[in-house]
Amino acid sequence: MNIVTTENIANHKITEVIGPVFGLTVRARGLGKDIMASLKGLVGGEINQYTEMLEDARKQAIDRMVKNAQAMGANAIIMMRFDSGEIGQNMSEIVAYGTAVIAEKE
Repeated sequence: MNIVTTENIANHKITEVIGPVFGLTVRARGLGKDIMASLKGLVGGEINQYTEMLEDARKQAIDRMVKNAQAMGANAIIMMRFDSGEIGQNMSEIVAYGTAVIAEKE
């Protein structure tokens, strides 16, 4: 499935707009990751544990968005974006969303 952040897909014509699609995941930070992050925060630099957690969450959100689009009969997603937020003190919400379309190669 083609997924783009633009309104159009190169060398394709959008023949039908099906509608909005999204994929959502919520992740909780574990105590071990919080302790490691706190220690890393003292010296500065990237906190690899959180980076990996958020990368995995984004991949899962995209996978869920694709399944949603496929269930609607789409073969592509345009205008794909991510959004995120905090839920409580140790949970993060990641949403991938876009517009499901039918795109035909020109």
